Amino acid sequence: MGSERMAGWLAFLVPAGLLGGALVSQYGFGLYPCEMCIWQRWPHLAAILLAVPALFRPGKSGSGLLVAAAALAIFVSGAIGAFHAGVEYGWWEGLTSCATTGAVSLDSILDAPLVRCDVAPWSLLGISLAGYNFLLSAGGAILILVLMAKGRKGA
Repeated sequence: MGSERMAGWLAFLVPAGLLGGALVSQYGFGLYPCEMCIWQRWPHLAAILLAVPALFRPGKSGSGLLVAAAALAIFVSGAIGAFHAGVEYGWWEGLTSCATTGAVSLDSILDAPLVRCDVAPWSLLGISLAGYNFLLSAGGAILILVLMAKGRKGA
């Protein structure tokens, strides 16, 4: 598989994996997202939507641009994750508002958990989910761009 093709697959798989993981942790393990968690999901969705057409037309005009735009969207999610992790670690102040789970009735509003952006609901080795999103998104975006540059150099 060529470098550009691999970059296209990574532009799809990295955000799909991270977004899928976020949804599994929310619906499977009850780790409800705060507002900044939701913000991190939108660029991943955009990256998926940009990468899919590039996968179906590899090497065609514009497919490289779609993959590069997907890499940028992935990096944006990572940047939001870095900011969010900084808020969780107390390095700087974040939002003053909190989010709920999208309740639809008064009873569900009153029963919905209040999710704070400055409290990490889960961590592994001292790194929160937002921190892992930063590490994986930034690393993935850089790898995609390096693979694309390698493919262009070899072409």
